[in-house]
Amino acid sequence: MTGGAGFIGTHLSGRLLEAGHQVTILDNLSNSSRDTVPARATFVLGDVARPQDLEPVFAEGIDAVCHLAGQVSIIRAFDNPVADLRTNVEGTINVVEMCLKHRVPRLIYASSMTAYGDTSVVPTPESEPCRPDSYYGITKFAAERFVHSTAARPDLDFKFDVTSLRMYSVFGPGQAWDNPYQGVLGIFLGRIQRGEPITIYGDGEQTRDFVFIGDIVDGWVGALEHPRETAGGIFNLGSGRPRSINELAAKVLAAHGLGPGDYDLSHAPTRPGEQRRVQADISAARSAFGWQPKSSFEDGLAATMRWAGGGKPGVSAS
Repeated sequence: MTGGAGFIGTHLSGRLLEAGHQVTILDNLSNSSRDTVPARATFVLGDVARPQDLEPVFAEGIDAVCHLAGQVSIIRAFDNPVADLRTNVEGTINVVEMCLKHRVPRLIYASSMTAYGDTSVVPTPESEPCRPDSYYGITKFAAERFVHSTAARPDLDFKFDVTSLRMYSVFGPGQAWDNPYQGVLGIFLGRIQRGEPITIYGDGEQTRDFVFIGDIVDGWVGALEHPRETAGGIFNLGSGRPRSINELAAKVLAAHGLGPGDYDLSHAPTRPGEQRRVQADISAARSAFGWQPKSSFEDGLAATMRWAGGGKPGVSAS
C-alpha cells in the first residue's frame, strides 16, 4: 500500500490486517507519521517518485496494490505544480511500471472528485466528462487515465485488473488537524480546537459531499473483494448528499457548543480551482459491488468529536 501512513491508508491497512491480510506500507511521511502505522504492518520509508524505493517492495511479491500516495492539496498544487506532477503523475507511472515488471495482477487507484471539475451535472455520475480546472484535479485525472490505459494495452502478457475510486471529502477520527492543506472539515475542527479564527473562502454556499472514513474503507475493501465486478471500473465514493460550507461551519461550531455569532468567522475571496457544486452519484458502486455508505454526517462528526476527547474548543475569538 502506497501512502499507507496517511489518514485513509491507516484506516484501510488496519481493516485489512484484521481480515488476516499481510500489509506492506510504503510512505515518505511527508504528510503523515510513522506512529500511525499499525504495528502488524511492514513499513518501508520510501517515495513513489523514486523507482529505487519501490523495487525492493515489489520484488518481495505482491497480490494487490492499493495506491493512495499523493500530494492532496489543491492550493499546494498551484504553488508548486511540478512537485504535484512528480508525486501524483510520475509517482503513479512508477507504481504501474512496477506492477508490469513484477506481474502484479491487481491495482486500485485513489482518484478524486476533483477530476470532474466544475460540472453542471449534479449529482455527478462517472459517465460525466472530466474537465478538471485545478492543477491537482488535472494530475489525479491524468494518473487515472494512465492506470486504465495501461491495463487496456493489448500487448500485456498477463491479466492486469485496475479500479479507480473517485473519493469525495473524507473525514473522521485520525484526520490531522494541524495541516493547513487538509480537507475543509479538518481545518475547521483544528482551528476551533486551537482557538483560531475560521475563514470561509467565497460566499460559503459552495457544496461538498462529506463521506465518513469507515464508509470509504468499506468501499476499498469491497472493491478488493469483488475483482470481477470492479475490474476496469471507475467508481464514485461519496455520501451522495451535498452540504454547503456555511452549513458545515455551523455544524462544527454547534458540535463545540457554539453558534456562528460566538466565534471569529469571516469570508475571503474564492480560491482558484474550487468546485461550486459537488455531489456524488453513487449508484454505480452500489450496483457493481453493493457499496452503500452507512454513516450520516452527524454520526460521523459525533464519532470524530469523541475521538478528539470531547472536542472542547480553545479560546473563543469573539
